[in-house]
Amino acid sequence: MDVMKKYQEWCENPYFDEETRKELKNIAGDEKEISDRFYKDLAFGTGGLRGVIGAGTNRMNIYTVRKATQGLANFIIEENEQEKGVAIAFDSRNMSPEFAEEAARCLCANGIRTWLFESLRPTPELSFALRELGCIAGIVVTASHNPPEYNGYKVYWEDGAQITYPKDEQIIARVNAITDLTTVKTMSREEAQQSGLLQMIGEEIDASYMEALKKLVLNPEVIKEQAKSLKIVYTPLHGTGNLPVRRVLSELGFEQVIVVPEQEKPDGNFPTVSYPNPEDKKAFALALELAKKVDADLVLATDPDADRLGVYAKDSKTGEYMAFTGNMSGMIICEYELSQRKEKGTLPEDGAIVTTIVSGNMSQAVAKEYGVDIIETLTGFKYIGEQIKLFEQNHNHTYLFGYEESYGCLVGTHARDKDAVVAVMALCEAAAYYKSKGLTLWDQMLVLFEKYGYYKEGLYTLTLKGQEGAAKIQEILKSFRSNPPKQVGDYKVLAFRDYEEDIIQNYVTGEITKTGLPKSNVLYFELEDQAWCCVRPSGTEPKVKFYMGVKGIDMQDAQNKLEQLTEAMTNLIPQ
Repeated sequence: MDVMKKYQEWCENPYFDEETRKELKNIAGDEKEISDRFYKDLAFGTGGLRGVIGAGTNRMNIYTVRKATQGLANFIIEENEQEKGVAIAFDSRNMSPEFAEEAARCLCANGIRTWLFESLRPTPELSFALRELGCIAGIVVTASHNPPEYNGYKVYWEDGAQITYPKDEQIIARVNAITDLTTVKTMSREEAQQSGLLQMIGEEIDASYMEALKKLVLNPEVIKEQAKSLKIVYTPLHGTGNLPVRRVLSELGFEQVIVVPEQEKPDGNFPTVSYPNPEDKKAFALALELAKKVDADLVLATDPDADRLGVYAKDSKTGEYMAFTGNMSGMIICEYELSQRKEKGTLPEDGAIVTTIVSGNMSQAVAKEYGVDIIETLTGFKYIGEQIKLFEQNHNHTYLFGYEESYGCLVGTHARDKDAVVAVMALCEAAAYYKSKGLTLWDQMLVLFEKYGYYKEGLYTLTLKGQEGAAKIQEILKSFRSNPPKQVGDYKVLAFRDYEEDIIQNYVTGEITKTGLPKSNVLYFELEDQAWCCVRPSGTEPKVKFYMGVKGIDMQDAQNKLEQLTEAMTNLIPQ
Protein backbone atom coordinates (compact mmCIF):
# COMPACT_ATOMS: atom_id res chain seq x y z
CA MET A 1 0.00 0.00 0.00
CA ASP A 2 1.45 3.38 -0.97
CA VAL A 3 1.77 6.37 1.38
CA MET A 4 -1.45 8.16 0.36
CA LYS A 5 -3.52 4.97 0.54
CA LYS A 6 -2.25 4.33 4.07
CA TYR A 7 -2.96 7.93 4.99
CA GLN A 8 -6.54 7.72 3.63
CA GLU A 9 -7.10 4.42 5.45
CA TRP A 10 -6.12 5.98 8.80
CA CYS A 11 -8.28 9.06 8.07
CA GLU A 12 -11.40 7.08 7.22
CA ASN A 13 -11.35 3.73 9.03
CA PRO A 14 -13.52 3.91 12.21
CA TYR A 15 -11.04 1.49 13.86
CA PHE A 16 -8.86 4.57 14.48
CA ASP A 17 -10.25 6.88 17.14
CA GLU A 18 -11.69 10.27 16.30
CA GLU A 19 -8.74 12.19 17.73
CA THR A 20 -6.28 10.27 15.53
CA ARG A 21 -8.35 10.85 12.39
CA LYS A 22 -8.72 14.55 13.21
CA GLU A 23 -4.95 14.95 13.70
CA LEU A 24 -4.33 13.39 10.29
CA LYS A 25 -7.01 15.37 8.48
CA ASN A 26 -5.31 18.53 9.78
CA ILE A 27 -2.18 17.73 7.71
CA ALA A 28 -4.10 17.17 4.46
CA GLY A 29 -2.10 18.62 1.57
CA ASP A 30 1.23 18.54 3.44
CA GLU A 31 2.84 15.81 1.36
CA LYS A 32 6.18 15.88 3.17
CA GLU A 33 4.56 15.45 6.59
CA ILE A 34 2.21 12.72 5.32
CA SER A 35 5.16 10.92 3.73
CA ASP A 36 7.24 11.08 6.93
CA ARG A 37 4.36 9.62 8.96
CA PHE A 38 3.52 6.82 6.51
CA TYR A 39 6.52 6.00 4.31
CA LYS A 40 7.32 3.07 6.62
CA ASP A 41 6.13 1.29 9.74
CA LEU A 42 7.87 2.43 12.92
CA ALA A 43 10.61 -0.18 13.11
CA PHE A 44 10.52 -2.67 15.95
CA GLY A 45 14.28 -2.91 16.27
CA THR A 46 16.52 -5.09 18.39
CA GLY A 47 15.44 -3.25 21.55
CA GLY A 48 11.86 -2.31 20.63
CA LEU A 49 10.25 0.91 19.40
CA ARG A 50 11.28 4.54 19.60
CA GLY A 51 9.81 7.46 17.71
CA VAL A 52 7.96 10.76 17.71
CA ILE A 53 4.51 10.66 19.33
CA GLY A 54 1.71 11.15 16.81
CA ALA A 55 -0.69 9.53 14.36
CA GLY A 56 0.68 7.38 11.55
CA THR A 57 2.50 4.10 10.94
CA ASN A 58 5.90 5.75 11.54
CA ARG A 59 4.92 7.26 14.89
CA MET A 60 4.51 6.21 18.51
CA ASN A 61 0.78 5.84 19.20
CA ILE A 62 -1.61 3.34 20.75
CA TYR A 63 -1.88 1.42 17.46
CA THR A 64 1.86 0.92 16.94
CA VAL A 65 2.16 -0.03 20.63
CA ARG A 66 -0.66 -2.56 20.27
CA LYS A 67 0.95 -4.04 17.16
CA ALA A 68 4.30 -4.47 18.93
CA THR A 69 2.57 -6.02 21.92
CA GLN A 70 0.54 -8.42 19.77
CA GLY A 71 3.76 -9.59 18.12
CA LEU A 72 5.33 -10.14 21.54
CA ALA A 73 2.18 -11.92 22.74
CA ASN A 74 2.23 -14.23 19.71
CA PHE A 75 5.82 -15.20 20.50
CA ILE A 76 5.09 -15.79 24.21
CA ILE A 77 2.11 -18.01 23.29
CA GLU A 78 4.29 -20.00 20.86
CA GLU A 79 6.77 -20.49 23.71
CA ASN A 80 3.85 -21.56 25.96
CA GLU A 81 4.87 -19.06 28.64
CA GLN A 82 1.53 -17.29 29.18
CA GLU A 83 1.41 -18.24 32.86
CA LYS A 84 4.77 -16.67 33.71
CA GLY A 85 3.46 -13.44 32.29
CA VAL A 86 4.88 -9.98 31.63
CA ALA A 87 5.76 -7.04 33.89
CA ILE A 88 5.28 -3.47 32.60
CA ALA A 89 6.77 -0.17 33.81
CA PHE A 90 6.63 3.36 32.42
CA ASP A 91 8.36 6.71 32.90
CA SER A 92 7.23 10.34 33.12
CA ARG A 93 6.96 11.01 29.39
CA ASN A 94 3.81 12.16 27.66
CA MET A 95 1.60 9.17 26.82
CA SER A 96 3.73 6.73 28.85
CA PRO A 97 0.86 5.66 31.19
CA GLU A 98 -1.50 5.30 28.22
CA PHE A 99 0.95 3.22 26.18
CA ALA A 100 1.72 1.00 29.20
CA GLU A 101 -1.99 0.36 29.73
CA GLU A 102 -2.54 -0.39 26.02
CA ALA A 103 0.25 -2.97 26.19
CA ALA A 104 -1.24 -4.52 29.35
CA ARG A 105 -4.73 -4.73 27.85
CA CYS A 106 -3.41 -6.35 24.67
CA LEU A 107 -1.45 -8.97 26.63
CA CYS A 108 -4.46 -9.77 28.82
CA ALA A 109 -6.69 -10.08 25.72
CA ASN A 110 -4.25 -12.75 24.58
CA GLY A 111 -4.60 -14.63 27.88
CA ILE A 112 -1.19 -13.57 29.21
CA ARG A 113 -0.80 -12.68 32.90
CA THR A 114 0.33 -9.08 33.28
CA TRP A 115 1.78 -7.06 36.15
CA LEU A 116 1.57 -3.29 35.68
CA PHE A 117 3.30 -0.77 37.97
CA GLU A 118 0.70 1.49 39.57
CA SER A 119 2.72 4.62 38.74
CA LEU A 120 5.98 5.64 37.10
CA ARG A 121 9.15 3.69 37.99
CA PRO A 122 12.80 3.64 36.84
CA THR A 123 13.73 1.27 34.03
CA PRO A 124 16.16 -0.72 36.22
CA GLU A 125 13.36 -1.49 38.69
CA LEU A 126 11.45 -3.18 35.85
CA SER A 127 14.51 -5.36 35.19
CA PHE A 128 14.57 -6.23 38.90
CA ALA A 129 10.78 -6.75 39.16
CA LEU A 130 10.37 -9.16 36.27
CA ARG A 131 12.99 -11.49 37.80
CA GLU A 132 11.51 -11.09 41.27
CA LEU A 133 8.04 -12.00 39.91
CA GLY A 134 9.34 -14.83 37.72
CA CYS A 135 8.02 -13.28 34.49
CA ILE A 136 8.95 -14.46 31.01
CA ALA A 137 9.26 -10.88 29.72
CA GLY A 138 9.06 -7.21 30.61
CA ILE A 139 8.14 -3.96 28.87
CA VAL A 140 9.29 -0.44 29.70
CA VAL A 141 7.56 2.52 28.06
CA THR A 142 10.28 5.18 27.80
CA ALA A 143 12.34 7.12 25.28
CA SER A 144 15.14 7.45 27.82
CA HIS A 145 16.90 10.81 27.32
CA ASN A 146 15.34 11.75 23.96
CA PRO A 147 13.62 15.16 23.44
CA PRO A 148 10.03 15.59 24.73
CA GLU A 149 8.29 14.72 21.46
CA TYR A 150 9.59 11.12 21.63
CA ASN A 151 8.45 7.99 23.39
CA GLY A 152 9.50 4.37 23.14
CA TYR A 153 8.95 0.76 24.14
CA LYS A 154 11.67 -1.65 25.25
CA VAL A 155 11.31 -5.41 25.65
CA TYR A 156 13.12 -7.51 28.25
CA TRP A 157 13.37 -11.28 28.60
CA GLU A 158 13.25 -13.48 31.70
CA ASP A 159 16.92 -12.94 32.62
CA GLY A 160 16.11 -9.24 33.17
CA ALA A 161 18.12 -7.94 30.20
CA GLN A 162 16.78 -6.41 27.00
CA ILE A 163 16.19 -8.98 24.29
CA THR A 164 19.25 -10.14 22.34
CA TYR A 165 19.81 -12.63 19.51
CA PRO A 166 17.99 -14.88 18.69
CA LYS A 167 14.98 -13.71 20.74
CA ASP A 168 15.12 -10.21 19.26
CA GLU A 169 14.90 -11.45 15.67
CA GLN A 170 12.17 -13.96 16.55
CA ILE A 171 10.02 -11.28 18.20
CA ILE A 172 10.69 -8.78 15.40
CA ALA A 173 9.48 -11.38 12.89
CA ARG A 174 6.21 -11.83 14.82
CA VAL A 175 5.68 -8.05 14.98
CA ASN A 176 6.41 -7.58 11.26
CA ALA A 177 4.01 -10.40 10.37
CA ILE A 178 1.08 -8.27 11.58
CA THR A 179 -0.08 -6.32 8.52
CA ASP A 180 -3.68 -5.61 9.54
CA LEU A 181 -3.91 -3.53 12.74
CA THR A 182 -7.59 -4.41 13.17
CA THR A 183 -6.60 -8.03 13.96
CA VAL A 184 -4.74 -6.95 17.11
CA LYS A 185 -6.49 -8.07 20.32
CA THR A 186 -7.44 -5.77 23.18
CA MET A 187 -9.91 -5.60 26.04
CA SER A 188 -11.03 -3.01 28.55
CA ARG A 189 -9.07 -2.48 31.76
CA GLU A 190 -12.11 -3.56 33.79
CA GLU A 191 -12.32 -6.88 31.90
CA ALA A 192 -8.58 -7.42 32.33
CA GLN A 193 -8.76 -6.90 36.09
CA GLN A 194 -11.96 -8.91 36.54
CA SER A 195 -10.40 -11.83 34.67
CA GLY A 196 -7.52 -11.84 37.17
CA LEU A 197 -5.00 -11.48 34.35
CA LEU A 198 -4.08 -7.87 35.21
CA GLN A 199 -2.46 -7.19 38.57
CA MET A 200 -0.85 -4.02 39.89
CA ILE A 201 2.69 -3.70 41.27
CA GLY A 202 3.33 -1.37 44.17
CA GLU A 203 5.25 -0.88 47.41
CA GLU A 204 6.30 -4.51 47.94
CA ILE A 205 8.58 -4.56 44.88
CA ASP A 206 9.89 -1.06 45.73
CA ALA A 207 10.96 -2.31 49.16
CA SER A 208 12.62 -5.43 47.73
CA TYR A 209 14.49 -3.31 45.19
CA MET A 210 15.76 -0.98 47.93
CA GLU A 211 16.96 -3.90 50.04
CA ALA A 212 18.81 -5.38 47.06
CA LEU A 213 20.62 -2.06 46.52
CA LYS A 214 21.59 -1.55 50.15
CA LYS A 215 23.23 -5.00 50.27
CA LEU A 216 25.82 -3.69 47.79
CA VAL A 217 27.27 -1.06 50.15
CA LEU A 218 30.90 -1.80 51.03
CA ASN A 219 31.65 0.80 53.72
CA PRO A 220 28.48 1.66 55.70
CA GLU A 221 30.56 3.02 58.58
CA VAL A 222 32.16 5.65 56.29
CA ILE A 223 28.69 6.79 55.14
CA LYS A 224 27.63 7.26 58.78
CA GLU A 225 30.83 9.19 59.50
CA GLN A 226 30.36 11.57 56.54
CA ALA A 227 26.53 11.65 56.39
CA LYS A 228 26.17 15.10 57.92
CA SER A 229 29.00 16.78 56.00
CA LEU A 230 28.75 15.40 52.43
CA LYS A 231 26.46 17.75 50.48
CA ILE A 232 24.73 16.31 47.43
CA VAL A 233 22.66 18.32 44.96
CA TYR A 234 20.42 16.07 42.87
CA THR A 235 18.02 16.58 39.96
CA PRO A 236 15.73 13.90 38.47
CA LEU A 237 15.21 16.16 35.40
CA HIS A 238 11.40 15.78 35.73
CA GLY A 239 11.75 11.99 35.52
CA THR A 240 11.38 8.82 37.59
CA GLY A 241 14.49 9.12 39.77
CA ASN A 242 13.21 11.47 42.46
CA LEU A 243 11.58 9.01 44.88
CA PRO A 244 13.93 5.99 44.58
CA VAL A 245 17.14 8.05 44.62
CA ARG A 246 16.08 10.06 47.66
CA ARG A 247 14.81 6.94 49.39
CA VAL A 248 17.99 4.89 49.03
CA LEU A 249 20.23 7.79 50.09
CA SER A 250 17.98 8.53 53.07
CA GLU A 251 17.86 4.89 54.18
CA LEU A 252 21.67 4.71 54.01
CA GLY A 253 21.91 7.76 56.25
CA PHE A 254 22.93 10.58 53.90
CA GLU A 255 21.47 13.75 55.45
CA GLN A 256 22.53 16.53 53.05
CA VAL A 257 20.61 15.64 49.86
CA ILE A 258 19.20 18.78 48.22
CA VAL A 259 16.85 18.32 45.25
CA VAL A 260 16.54 20.98 42.53
CA PRO A 261 12.95 22.16 43.26
CA GLU A 262 12.13 23.28 39.69
CA GLN A 263 12.96 19.78 38.34
CA GLU A 264 11.64 17.60 41.15
CA LYS A 265 8.16 16.81 39.84
CA PRO A 266 7.60 14.44 36.87
CA ASP A 267 6.70 16.32 33.68
CA GLY A 268 6.79 14.87 30.17
CA ASN A 269 7.27 18.32 28.64
CA PHE A 270 10.57 18.76 30.52
CA PRO A 271 9.89 22.51 30.85
CA THR A 272 13.26 23.52 32.34
CA VAL A 273 15.50 21.71 29.82
CA SER A 274 15.52 21.52 26.04
CA TYR A 275 16.92 17.99 26.19
CA PRO A 276 16.52 15.88 29.37
CA ASN A 277 19.90 14.24 29.03
CA PRO A 278 22.53 14.19 31.81
CA GLU A 279 25.18 13.99 29.07
CA ASP A 280 24.20 17.55 28.09
CA LYS A 281 25.88 20.24 30.21
CA LYS A 282 22.88 22.55 29.72
CA ALA A 283 20.73 20.10 31.70
CA PHE A 284 22.86 20.89 34.77
CA ALA A 285 22.30 24.68 34.73
CA LEU A 286 19.82 24.80 37.64
CA ALA A 287 21.62 22.09 39.61
CA LEU A 288 24.98 23.87 39.37
CA GLU A 289 23.39 27.17 40.36
CA LEU A 290 21.96 25.50 43.47
CA ALA A 291 25.25 23.68 44.17
CA LYS A 292 27.13 26.97 44.30
CA LYS A 293 24.56 28.42 46.71
CA VAL A 294 24.77 25.51 49.16
CA ASP A 295 28.46 24.70 48.56
CA ALA A 296 27.77 21.11 47.49
CA ASP A 297 30.48 18.46 47.13
CA LEU A 298 28.65 16.58 44.41
CA VAL A 299 26.06 17.41 41.71
CA LEU A 300 24.06 14.54 40.21
CA ALA A 301 21.39 14.21 37.49
CA THR A 302 19.45 11.17 36.31
CA ASP A 303 17.63 10.94 32.98
CA PRO A 304 13.82 10.49 32.71
CA ASP A 305 13.82 6.71 33.19
CA ALA A 306 16.70 6.82 35.72
CA ASP A 307 19.10 4.50 34.01
CA ARG A 308 21.78 7.14 33.20
CA LEU A 309 23.69 9.31 35.65
CA GLY A 310 25.50 12.59 35.01
CA VAL A 311 28.04 13.90 37.53
CA TYR A 312 29.84 17.10 38.52
CA ALA A 313 32.22 17.28 41.50
CA LYS A 314 34.20 20.09 43.06
CA ASP A 315 37.87 20.64 42.29
CA SER A 316 39.30 21.34 45.75
CA LYS A 317 42.09 23.53 44.31
CA THR A 318 39.90 25.89 42.28
CA GLY A 319 36.47 25.44 43.90
CA GLU A 320 35.01 24.91 40.40
CA TYR A 321 32.54 22.13 39.59
CA MET A 322 34.06 19.77 37.02
CA ALA A 323 32.08 17.63 34.60
CA PHE A 324 32.59 13.87 34.41
CA THR A 325 32.11 11.91 31.22
CA GLY A 326 30.36 8.53 31.44
CA ASN A 327 33.75 6.86 31.18
CA MET A 328 35.12 8.94 34.06
CA SER A 329 32.23 8.33 36.46
CA GLY A 330 32.31 4.66 35.45
CA MET A 331 36.00 4.44 36.31
CA ILE A 332 35.54 6.23 39.66
CA ILE A 333 32.94 3.65 40.70
CA CYS A 334 34.84 0.71 39.17
CA GLU A 335 38.14 1.54 40.87
CA TYR A 336 36.41 2.19 44.18
CA GLU A 337 34.53 -1.13 44.08
CA LEU A 338 37.61 -3.15 43.07
CA SER A 339 40.04 -1.45 45.45
CA GLN A 340 37.69 -1.88 48.42
CA ARG A 341 36.94 -5.49 47.61
CA LYS A 342 40.66 -6.21 47.29
CA GLU A 343 41.31 -4.51 50.63
CA LYS A 344 38.55 -6.55 52.30
CA GLY A 345 39.67 -9.81 50.65
CA THR A 346 36.39 -10.24 48.74
CA LEU A 347 37.73 -9.77 45.19
CA PRO A 348 37.09 -13.09 43.38
CA GLU A 349 39.82 -14.72 41.30
CA ASP A 350 37.45 -15.10 38.34
CA GLY A 351 36.15 -11.51 38.48
CA ALA A 352 35.28 -9.61 35.30
CA ILE A 353 34.52 -6.05 34.19
CA VAL A 354 32.17 -5.84 31.22
CA THR A 355 32.16 -2.85 28.90
CA THR A 356 31.45 -1.93 25.28
CA ILE A 357 33.74 -1.45 22.29
CA VAL A 358 33.07 2.33 22.25
CA SER A 359 33.85 2.92 25.92
CA GLY A 360 37.21 4.23 27.12
CA ASN A 361 40.39 2.19 27.46
CA MET A 362 41.20 3.11 31.07
CA SER A 363 39.15 0.08 32.11
CA GLN A 364 41.79 -2.19 30.57
CA ALA A 365 44.45 -0.63 32.79
CA VAL A 366 42.20 -0.90 35.87
CA ALA A 367 41.42 -4.56 35.11
CA LYS A 368 45.14 -5.31 34.81
CA GLU A 369 45.87 -3.54 38.12
CA TYR A 370 43.39 -5.74 40.01
CA GLY A 371 43.99 -8.96 38.09
CA VAL A 372 40.46 -9.25 36.69
CA ASP A 373 39.31 -9.98 33.16
CA ILE A 374 37.76 -7.40 30.89
CA ILE A 375 35.12 -8.41 28.37
CA GLU A 376 34.00 -6.12 25.53
CA THR A 377 30.56 -6.25 23.94
CA LEU A 378 28.75 -4.38 21.19
CA THR A 379 27.23 -1.00 22.05
CA GLY A 380 24.11 -1.29 24.18
CA PHE A 381 23.75 -2.30 27.80
CA LYS A 382 21.66 -5.32 26.82
CA TYR A 383 24.90 -7.01 25.76
CA ILE A 384 26.42 -6.32 29.19
CA GLY A 385 23.28 -7.76 30.80
CA GLU A 386 23.57 -10.80 28.54
CA GLN A 387 27.11 -11.44 29.80
CA ILE A 388 25.82 -11.73 33.39
CA LYS A 389 23.46 -14.50 32.21
CA LEU A 390 26.30 -16.25 30.37
CA PHE A 391 28.57 -16.02 33.44
CA GLU A 392 25.86 -17.70 35.52
CA GLN A 393 25.26 -20.40 32.90
CA ASN A 394 28.93 -21.15 32.20
CA HIS A 395 30.32 -20.57 35.73
CA ASN A 396 33.38 -18.93 34.14
CA HIS A 397 33.35 -15.44 35.65
CA THR A 398 31.99 -13.48 38.58
CA TYR A 399 30.45 -10.19 37.44
CA LEU A 400 32.01 -7.22 39.22
CA PHE A 401 31.01 -4.13 37.27
CA GLY A 402 29.61 -3.12 33.89
CA TYR A 403 29.61 0.28 32.23
CA GLU A 404 29.28 2.10 28.92
CA GLU A 405 30.42 5.55 27.84
CA SER A 406 26.87 6.87 27.54
CA TYR A 407 26.55 7.44 31.29
CA GLY A 408 25.25 3.99 32.23
CA CYS A 409 26.66 1.45 34.67
CA LEU A 410 25.62 -1.42 36.92
CA VAL A 411 26.97 -2.46 40.30
CA GLY A 412 25.56 -5.85 41.39
CA THR A 413 23.33 -8.27 39.50
CA HIS A 414 19.94 -7.30 40.99
CA ALA A 415 19.12 -5.75 37.60
CA ARG A 416 20.43 -6.61 34.15
CA ASP A 417 20.33 -3.11 32.72
CA LYS A 418 22.11 0.11 33.60
CA ASP A 419 20.85 1.49 36.88
CA ALA A 420 21.27 5.16 37.81
CA VAL A 421 19.76 4.56 41.26
CA VAL A 422 22.51 2.10 42.24
CA ALA A 423 25.06 4.33 40.46
CA VAL A 424 24.02 7.32 42.62
CA MET A 425 24.30 5.12 45.70
CA ALA A 426 27.77 3.78 44.79
CA LEU A 427 29.05 7.19 43.74
CA CYS A 428 27.85 8.85 46.96
CA GLU A 429 29.47 6.06 48.98
CA ALA A 430 32.72 6.61 47.05
CA ALA A 431 32.43 10.37 47.63
CA ALA A 432 32.02 9.77 51.37
CA TYR A 433 35.03 7.45 51.41
CA TYR A 434 37.30 9.84 49.54
CA LYS A 435 36.07 12.78 51.63
CA SER A 436 37.26 10.85 54.68
CA LYS A 437 40.69 10.85 52.98
CA GLY A 438 40.53 14.59 52.27
CA LEU A 439 39.67 14.20 48.58
CA THR A 440 36.72 15.26 46.42
CA LEU A 441 35.62 12.94 43.60
CA TRP A 442 37.36 15.25 41.13
CA ASP A 443 40.58 15.03 43.15
CA GLN A 444 40.25 11.24 43.00
CA MET A 445 39.70 11.37 39.24
CA LEU A 446 43.03 13.20 38.91
CA VAL A 447 44.64 10.45 41.03
CA LEU A 448 43.32 7.87 38.54
CA PHE A 449 44.65 9.85 35.56
CA GLU A 450 48.09 9.97 37.17
CA LYS A 451 47.94 6.26 38.04
CA TYR A 452 46.58 4.85 34.77
CA GLY A 453 47.13 7.52 32.11
CA TYR A 454 45.27 10.51 30.72
CA TYR A 455 42.61 8.77 28.66
CA LYS A 456 40.09 11.02 26.93
CA GLU A 457 37.14 10.17 24.71
CA GLY A 458 34.82 12.15 22.49
CA LEU A 459 31.72 11.77 20.35
CA TYR A 460 30.81 13.56 17.15
CA THR A 461 27.17 13.12 16.12
CA LEU A 462 25.63 13.86 12.74
CA THR A 463 21.81 14.15 12.81
CA LEU A 464 20.07 13.28 9.54
CA LYS A 465 16.28 13.19 9.89
CA GLY A 466 13.58 11.65 7.75
CA GLN A 467 13.67 9.37 4.74
CA GLU A 468 16.54 11.20 3.04
CA GLY A 469 18.54 11.24 6.27
CA ALA A 470 18.18 7.49 6.74
CA ALA A 471 19.52 6.92 3.21
CA LYS A 472 22.44 9.28 3.84
CA ILE A 473 23.39 7.45 7.05
CA GLN A 474 23.57 4.17 5.13
CA GLU A 475 25.63 5.87 2.42
CA ILE A 476 28.18 7.10 5.01
CA LEU A 477 28.59 3.63 6.51
CA LYS A 478 28.90 2.08 3.07
CA SER A 479 31.64 4.55 2.11
CA PHE A 480 33.74 3.81 5.24
CA ARG A 481 33.17 0.07 4.81
CA SER A 482 34.10 -0.15 1.14
CA ASN A 483 37.08 2.18 1.42
CA PRO A 484 38.40 2.08 5.01
CA PRO A 485 41.11 4.68 5.71
CA LYS A 486 44.68 3.52 6.39
CA GLN A 487 45.49 6.82 8.11
CA VAL A 488 43.36 9.10 10.31
CA GLY A 489 45.11 12.42 10.84
CA ASP A 490 48.48 11.75 12.46
CA TYR A 491 47.57 8.16 13.31
CA LYS A 492 48.20 5.05 11.25
CA VAL A 493 45.36 2.55 11.28
CA LEU A 494 46.72 -0.69 12.78
CA ALA A 495 43.56 -2.76 12.34
CA PHE A 496 40.05 -2.39 10.93
CA ARG A 497 37.07 -4.21 12.44
CA ASP A 498 33.84 -4.63 10.50
CA TYR A 499 31.24 -6.11 12.83
CA GLU A 500 28.68 -6.46 10.03
CA GLU A 501 31.04 -8.67 8.04
CA ASP A 502 32.52 -10.23 11.24
CA ILE A 503 36.13 -9.55 10.27
CA ILE A 504 39.21 -7.91 11.75
CA GLN A 505 41.85 -6.91 9.22
CA ASN A 506 45.25 -6.47 10.85
CA TYR A 507 47.10 -3.99 8.63
CA VAL A 508 50.45 -4.73 10.30
CA THR A 509 50.49 -8.52 9.84
CA GLY A 510 47.94 -8.83 7.04
CA GLU A 511 46.04 -11.38 9.13
CA ILE A 512 42.22 -11.56 8.91
CA THR A 513 40.30 -12.90 11.92
CA LYS A 514 36.73 -12.87 13.24
CA THR A 515 35.40 -10.27 15.68
CA GLY A 516 33.70 -12.91 17.83
CA LEU A 517 30.70 -10.63 18.45
CA PRO A 518 27.19 -10.63 16.92
CA LYS A 519 26.79 -8.95 13.53
CA SER A 520 26.13 -5.23 13.76
CA ASN A 521 26.51 -2.24 11.45
CA VAL A 522 29.60 -0.97 13.28
CA LEU A 523 33.08 -0.09 12.00
CA TYR A 524 36.08 0.24 14.33
CA PHE A 525 39.59 1.53 13.65
CA GLU A 526 42.46 0.63 15.99
CA LEU A 527 45.09 3.38 15.77
CA GLU A 528 48.62 3.93 16.98
CA ASP A 529 49.40 5.07 20.56
CA GLN A 530 46.26 3.49 22.07
CA ALA A 531 44.01 5.79 20.00
CA TRP A 532 40.88 4.51 18.28
CA CYS A 533 37.72 5.58 16.48
CA CYS A 534 34.42 3.93 15.69
CA VAL A 535 31.45 4.65 13.40
CA ARG A 536 27.90 3.40 13.95
CA PRO A 537 24.32 4.52 13.29
CA SER A 538 22.25 5.18 16.41
CA GLY A 539 19.75 2.44 17.13
CA THR A 540 17.19 4.88 18.54
CA GLU A 541 17.65 8.26 16.82
CA PRO A 542 18.25 9.53 13.24
CA LYS A 543 21.99 9.91 13.83
CA VAL A 544 25.34 8.53 12.80
CA LYS A 545 27.86 8.53 15.65
CA PHE A 546 31.63 8.88 15.51
CA TYR A 547 33.42 7.82 18.70
CA MET A 548 37.08 8.67 19.37
CA GLY A 549 39.56 7.91 22.13
CA VAL A 550 43.17 8.92 22.85
CA LYS A 551 45.78 8.66 25.62
CA GLY A 552 47.87 11.72 26.52
CA ILE A 553 50.76 12.54 28.82
CA ASP A 554 48.62 15.10 30.67
CA MET A 555 45.11 16.58 30.40
CA GLN A 556 46.03 19.26 27.88
CA ASP A 557 47.92 16.80 25.69
CA ALA A 558 44.94 14.42 25.73
CA GLN A 559 42.58 17.29 24.86
CA ASN A 560 44.75 18.40 21.94
CA LYS A 561 45.05 14.86 20.59
CA LEU A 562 41.30 14.32 20.84
CA GLU A 563 40.50 17.56 19.00
CA GLN A 564 42.94 16.69 16.21
CA LEU A 565 41.58 13.14 15.89
CA THR A 566 37.97 14.39 15.85
CA GLU A 567 38.75 16.88 13.11
CA ALA A 568 40.60 14.26 11.08
CA MET A 569 37.74 11.77 11.42
CA THR A 570 35.02 14.27 10.47
CA ASN A 571 37.05 15.30 7.42
CA LEU A 572 36.70 11.72 6.17
CA ILE A 573 32.87 11.85 6.17
CA PRO A 574 31.62 11.78 2.56
CA GLN A 575 29.66 14.91 1.65
